[in-house]
Amino acid sequence: MANSVEQFPIRSTDKLRYADTDRQGHVNNACFATFLETGRVEFLYNPSHPLADTDAEFVIARLQLDYRGEIHWPGNVAVGTGVLRIGTSSLTLAQAIFQDGRLVAESESVIVHVDTGTRKAKPLSEQSRERLAALTIS
Repeated sequence: MANSVEQFPIRSTDKLRYADTDRQGHVNNACFATFLETGRVEFLYNPSHPLADTDAEFVIARLQLDYRGEIHWPGNVAVGTGVLRIGTSSLTLAQAIFQDGRLVAESESVIVHVDTGTRKAKPLSEQSRERLAALTIS
């Protein structure tokens, strides 16, 4: 279980919107997946450190999301992201969402590097593998 966002090599933030709330007065559980997407996309498509080949992109193949607490508006959430495993053409990410330092969700997802033309899995480049290895967490 993650204790803080500082445990993760990649950290993102997302602003909560009033429209994210449900009738119970907390942020709707569907928004949690959107917060995780913010962390994934900022990491996978960082223009300073591209991971996908020019003729490839990333698709999410699996998302496991465990809710640990409620999120309340207003405010922000912090999303931590790190690499758990690197495969031939895929990677597994660990993520966690925090509000005011409190863990509210944990996630594990499998991301596949696919050729944009064939839509088939494409091996990760050696450069991408090195970058991912540097962002691995235990």
